[in-house]
Amino acid sequence: MSGSTSAQVREHIERLAEQRVDVVRVIYPDLTGTDRARDVLLDFLPNACDHGLAFCRAVYHTSPRGDTLEISGGMDAGMPDIVVMPDLATLAPVPWEPGVAWCHGDVIDPATGAPAPESPRDLLRGVLARCAEHGLRPVAGPELEYYLCEPDPAGGWRRYGEGSGNVYTAGRRGDPDGHLTQTLRHLRDLGLGVSGGNHEFGSGQFEINLTHSPALDAADRAFWFKTTIKELARVDGRLATFMAKPFNDEGGSGFHIHLSCLDDADRNTFDDPSAPYGLSATARHAIAGILAHAPALAALANPTINSYKRFGPDTAAPWLIDWGLDNRSAMIRIPPERGAGARLEVRLGDASANPYLMIAGVTAAALLGVRAAEEPPAPLVGYGYDKSKAPVLPMSLPQALDAFEADSALIEILGKGFASAFLAYKRNEVERFSRHVTDWEFAEYSYHL
Repeated sequence: MSGSTSAQVREHIERLAEQRVDVVRVIYPDLTGTDRARDVLLDFLPNACDHGLAFCRAVYHTSPRGDTLEISGGMDAGMPDIVVMPDLATLAPVPWEPGVAWCHGDVIDPATGAPAPESPRDLLRGVLARCAEHGLRPVAGPELEYYLCEPDPAGGWRRYGEGSGNVYTAGRRGDPDGHLTQTLRHLRDLGLGVSGGNHEFGSGQFEINLTHSPALDAADRAFWFKTTIKELARVDGRLATFMAKPFNDEGGSGFHIHLSCLDDADRNTFDDPSAPYGLSATARHAIAGILAHAPALAALANPTINSYKRFGPDTAAPWLIDWGLDNRSAMIRIPPERGAGARLEVRLGDASANPYLMIAGVTAAALLGVRAAEEPPAPLVGYGYDKSKAPVLPMSLPQALDAFEADSALIEILGKGFASAFLAYKRNEVERFSRHVTDWEFAEYSYHL
């Protein structure tokens, strides 16, 4: 550590001590977007900044059930280390945990000194660097929905605040304990750039809006948003889930990305009042790129077995590859604002997506479209979901993984090391599910057969 860096660390320590913080939680995302972390006592923070925090690289190859998968660079290499360096520029006190602050961690492969290929945050950094080569600085605004559940006296979990019809409401009608207002205050105090929120369509379902910002910052905030929502639920003895479709009788939870790009003069490159639809050639080419690579993007934006149960007629989830002008039945919606507000709303994703991979994939596809300079088809008119008008997205995770593996242009931008690990991880998920006996199978077959 250089003298200037050491002085900066001391300044951070002095500031945290004044705030009565004595523990720093260093957090980084795994392949699924789940937070992995270590708590560091404040006195040992200089050592952590000097040498980093060692973790087993197989953390990227560990399933949600805790199984370690056989993925190249992990078990076959003797389960070597990765090193996580605290990013002190992102320090923030945790409002619900006095004495604790958290920050992001940057993941390094000590064998190469380069970022670990599975690191989602570094994957997005790499895509943004490619965009910069073309004079583009992506800006993103994430929209995420989730369900809040509470313990069911009969066992398991039930939806919080059960009651039908509480769509787009706030207050105690659909939120009897004031979950939303309390959560908004905590998110504000963390500095996550939230503007507001409301009860969504399903019982216990909420959406909280994040402001737009440069794409890496937007992904950081979306990652911390999901972590915060889950932590706050645990504090209250509840479960918050960003699972795509947790209930058979309710709709799923989406993850929409509002995407635009700035040039070197901070002008919105998607706006052009003289062009068709008021969208510049850059915007139209970006639309064409996202449409062209949508089958592969589904693997990143809809990354679980459960994701594809959110698709289908009358679900309000996009399952056709199309775009439209202020049309919420299209996969890409163009909101009516122009000028500085010109943007694409990519509605493909569900809430289970890793924010870094989701934003990296969409941005990479848009960049490929700009490079190809192709025009999109005519926009959707009227209500969508007509298979005669647009191609169908992959309707299962195996189909999406096949499309991702076949998309060599997208993989070239995202990185072959990442793609190999991601495909191996997700194909194992498919294989494990294929062997699992579900409640549906027992109910369907056990009595009559």
